[in-house]
Amino acid sequence: MTATDRIGMALKDRPEYKSKPRPLTFRESATVHEAVTAMNEKNYGSVIVVDESEKVIGVVTERDVMRKIVGPGRSAGEVTLGEVMTREPRVARETDDVVDWLRIMSNERFRRLPVVDAEGRIQVVFTQGDFVSYTWPDLIYQARELAKASIGRSYPIWMIGGGIMLYSVIMVIVVASMS
Repeated sequence: MTATDRIGMALKDRPEYKSKPRPLTFRESATVHEAVTAMNEKNYGSVIVVDESEKVIGVVTERDVMRKIVGPGRSAGEVTLGEVMTREPRVARETDDVVDWLRIMSNERFRRLPVVDAEGRIQVVFTQGDFVSYTWPDLIYQARELAKASIGRSYPIWMIGGGIMLYSVIMVIVVASMS
C-alpha cells in the first residue's frame, strides 16, 4: 500500500480496528475504584463512560485519577466516574478519515479517541500510538520517493534522513508534552 492508497482511509479500515479489544465501559454512577480495578486487570489506560444506550458521555484516564483523586487525597471508593470524567469528549465515527483525526488529535492534544458506529455506540478506542504506526509507512514511502527525485537533482540524501530525524524528534516532544 502506498501513501496515495492511504488517502481517504476510514478508521474502520485500519487493521487495528478489527483487532482492538472492546473498550472498558462504565456508567457514570460507577466508582473510580471499580473502574481502576478493571483498568488494572486489563492493563487499560482509560475507561469510556456510556449511557444506557452505550453512547459515549465521558472518558476517565489514568491522568484524571492522578489529578482528581490521588493528588487531592480523595477516596476512589467514594467518588463516581461522573464526578471526574471529561464530559462530551471528541468522538469519531468509524467511517471518518484517519488523517483528519490524526491532525485533530495532534492539534488539540488528546491521546484517546472513542470511535462509534452509525448509531453512536462505542466500538473501539484509538490512541495516538495507533496513528503513529499509520504515519511511519507514509514517511518511509515519501522519503524513498524524495530520494529518487533528489539523486537526479543532486540534492544531498542526508537531508531526507535529517527530515525523518526531525519528524521523530517532533513526535517525541509532542507525545512527551501530552503526558
